[in-house]
Amino acid sequence: MILVGKLIYLDNAATTKVYPEVFEAMQPYFMENYGNPSSIYGFAAKSKKAVDDARKTIADFLGAKENEIYFTGGGSESDNWALKAAVEGYKKKGNHIITSKIEHHAILHTCEYLEKNGYEVSYIDVDENGVIKLDELEKAIKPTTVLISVMFANNEIGTIQPIKEIGEIAKKHDVLFHTDAVQAYGHVPINVEELGIDMLSASGHKTGGPKGIGIMYLRNGLKIGSFIHGGAQERNRRAGTHNVPGIVGFGKATEIAGRTLQERAEKESRLRDRLIDQILERVPHARLNGHRTDRLPNNVNISFQFIEGESVLILLDQQGICASSGSACTSGSLDPSHVLLAIGLPHEIAHGSLRLTLSEETTEEDVDYVIENIEKNVNRLRSMSPLYDDFVKNQK
Repeated sequence: MILVGKLIYLDNAATTKVYPEVFEAMQPYFMENYGNPSSIYGFAAKSKKAVDDARKTIADFLGAKENEIYFTGGGSESDNWALKAAVEGYKKKGNHIITSKIEHHAILHTCEYLEKNGYEVSYIDVDENGVIKLDELEKAIKPTTVLISVMFANNEIGTIQPIKEIGEIAKKHDVLFHTDAVQAYGHVPINVEELGIDMLSASGHKTGGPKGIGIMYLRNGLKIGSFIHGGAQERNRRAGTHNVPGIVGFGKATEIAGRTLQERAEKESRLRDRLIDQILERVPHARLNGHRTDRLPNNVNISFQFIEGESVLILLDQQGICASSGSACTSGSLDPSHVLLAIGLPHEIAHGSLRLTLSEETTEEDVDYVIENIEKNVNRLRSMSPLYDDFVKNQK
């Protein structure tokens, strides 16, 4: 419930607002050019060209070839496809997958499913900043390893992984490398060739595009089969009628992202750092989660001792501020974030965490308003906390 006449949206890691240009580009493919791009008559040609154009835009953005881009229903589908199809396609080599302990649940729950079906999964530790331990990763590789799947940037704490180094390790041992780039796509430069990526997942709604559309990059030559069976769409690798408006929207959002990436990243990084510095300076017993510099330009994740993050969220909502305590996919869960536990936070501190993710529309005035209210809310909640009261007494 918003009790003030303003809205400051700082949950862009959960979803972003569709750009007006994206919405405009999508509109004709609902009621005017509504033909099925798989049809052979002339009316469908505009839809087919729109799909082809979007595929080229996305391929160019990633440094990939057009026939290496496959459209899916979103990041979770792409993640499922990468893992399940990889172990199926390379089962003659082995049944072992390596991932990290801080992956999105689209990866972790898929790994759990595969473990129940006879596959072996190694979960690699990260350091206190959320960076995967490369030595542990390489040591985990065995003759039966078919895939390494490590996310490009973490959706909760924003830490960017050493993707190029992981790609080099994978190539050295002849192992496939998949990265969940849902949070990174459109926010940091990605070139699949330079980084040694074999498979990549991304989603349209994290970067000004529509929901319900994603991509899978599959390097040419991989033995990766279909995940959804049925028709011959997507070169026989992903059945189902194309979501033409969504594909057009994703392509347009990618075009905008490529054109504005550097400018956006510079602005968001500056405001991000202002948020971090001011909160840590003005609110005692707070800590930044994630790498201080090797992080997404728009991500802030801070833990506050002696309070519950959910309580802060409720107060912020009343002040017109949209934030989160972590992944939107685990909203409502009483368990602390698996990401925060993996970087070494105890349960009680992990429960007091707040994630703020900015956009290019965020202003300095917004940031100052948020800082002021976070300080006020944390102080208010601590004034009612017996734990904080005991801490203060013990300090004296």
